[in-house]
Amino acid sequence: MAAKKKPKKKRDYKKEYRDFRGKPKQIKNRDARNKARSEAAKKGQVKKGDGKEVDHKKPLSKGGSNTSKNTRVVSRKTNRKKGAK
Repeated sequence: MAAKKKPKKKRDYKKEYRDFRGKPKQIKNRDARNKARSEAAKKGQVKKGDGKEVDHKKPLSKGGSNTSKNTRVVSRKTNRKKGAK
């Protein structure tokens, strides 16, 4: 006899999103990413809607800094593929 599957509990994605984004660590990292993008925009490297992002060579989540030595401008696809490795 086949075992019965448990009915899946419906996830509240909106609640998960709100809870995750509201954590102090996430707020701090988001502020740092926004600062890096702002600095790159001042230099004319990145514009809104151009498909480029500021990549941190050593991710902020792994203790990386927001200095120009640790940042570079790459395509969105490249940055998202890399993740926080």
